[in-house]
Amino acid sequence: MANRTELLQGTLDLLILKTLRLGPLHGWGISKLVRQISNDVLQINQGSLYPALYRLEEQGLVAGRWGRSENNRRARFYSLTRTGERRLAAETRNWEQVSQAIARVLRATEG
Repeated sequence: MANRTELLQGTLDLLILKTLRLGPLHGWGISKLVRQISNDVLQINQGSLYPALYRLEEQGLVAGRWGRSENNRRARFYSLTRTGERRLAAETRNWEQVSQAIARVLRATEG
């Protein structure tokens, strides 16, 4: 897909939580990993990423701590909390149901 895909509302939180399931990351690391895993289809705008991280931290879904990045810069590293893991499981189930329903509609309307 040549065009970059805009993330649907609510999908960004799911992608952040899923990425942090792999371990603590700073914002740039989250953005880079999502881009790599999606083969450059999904790119998280920094203007959307950091407000989402702050919101997730306020909700207790992620925890942030200051540390040093791989190039020795001060960075805030985020990790998934237990509450975040539960939310991730629920949101993943919901996403799977919705994507299966959309696939059924697309198949039914082919032709």
